[in-house]
Amino acid sequence: MFSGKSEELIRRVRRALIARHRVRVFKSHLDARYEGIYRVSSHTGVAVDAVPIDRSEEILRAIGEPENVDVVAVDETQFLDAGILDVATHLADQGVRVILAGTDTDFRGEPFGLMGPLMAIAEEVTKLQAICVVCGDLASRNQRLVDGKPAPWNMPVVLVGGSESYEARCRRCFQISRLDEDQVALL
Repeated sequence: MFSGKSEELIRRVRRALIARHRVRVFKSHLDARYEGIYRVSSHTGVAVDAVPIDRSEEILRAIGEPENVDVVAVDETQFLDAGILDVATHLADQGVRVILAGTDTDFRGEPFGLMGPLMAIAEEVTKLQAICVVCGDLASRNQRLVDGKPAPWNMPVVLVGGSESYEARCRRCFQISRLDEDQVALL
């Protein structure tokens, strides 16, 4: 988070539109932050229209035949189901440029959703890093906070939020709280 993933996706979409490519933009329906569910928005306020989806197969239904589109861009890909692997592969095999943006690790520092396998099959991977809010180094972790403290390990993985819930941290400054169930119930 806070590394500019959505902003980079929007930049690439805008360049494709300038080149007069036929572009379709999608995003997980879970992300309704900033400008709402029908826009991909960055933390800085840059935005582009998007179609919210619940399942990855909706991408194929929305575009119809692959020859109807040149570029498919998807934001918050980490929230999508396992079918995104097949959808991305199918589109790429048909000559469609596929741009996927997402967070590669969850708040525990573990691979998030299908991002690892998607990076493995991609022709190109651009890994952006934020700046650690604690020490100023490059950040590779998403520190989830609960009342200003590191979130317990056993909290649900998916919690859509911004600076009110997360901080960018480097590996050294990243912390995870391993509270037991009784302690979590008190939160």
